[in-house]
Amino acid sequence: MQAIIDACRDGRLAAEPVVVISNNGASGALDRAAAAGIPAYHIGPGNVPDPDERDRVIADTLRRHEVDLVVLAGYMQKVGPRTLAAFRDRIVNIHPALLPRHGGKGMYGLNVHRAVIAAGEKETGITIHLVNEEYDSGRILAQRRVPVQPGDTPESLAERVLPLEHALYVETLQAIVEGKVPLGGDDRKA
Repeated sequence: MQAIIDACRDGRLAAEPVVVISNNGASGALDRAAAAGIPAYHIGPGNVPDPDERDRVIADTLRRHEVDLVVLAGYMQKVGPRTLAAFRDRIVNIHPALLPRHGGKGMYGLNVHRAVIAAGEKETGITIHLVNEEYDSGRILAQRRVPVQPGDTPESLAERVLPLEHALYVETLQAIVEGKVPLGGDDRKA
């Protein structure tokens, strides 16, 4: 999220962050948003326990702030059906592997890098994709490959992938803004 805010502020991304929503009330994202003057909300199981109500509150909050594109950056809950319907083909996510491999429920952070190493993959990477009803199965918008090196640990792999995640997310979002990466259409993988 900080990489996106910074890119918007320094002109690499022609967009304006208008709201931040976190499912975690202790998330540093809320503090970073506040420091950047962006309205920030904690809307998660801890303060809105009913999933249907939480989905309604999230969709209403996004609409109230006139969001054009929902960018997931560390959001750790499945997006609800009301939000998916309201922002169909306008919700993007980043995943630290080359989808469709190593995606799905529970596949995030070091879990992904552990799975990549355990599978003996020679390369991994980053995927930017549209969000739909199933974890990590929306249409792929961009990917970048990263070699897995002999002796890599999940931590060393994560350390090499993370800066490339920041760069690819900003590049892809700018390509969306410029119309070079279309969002509409079906959710089949590219």
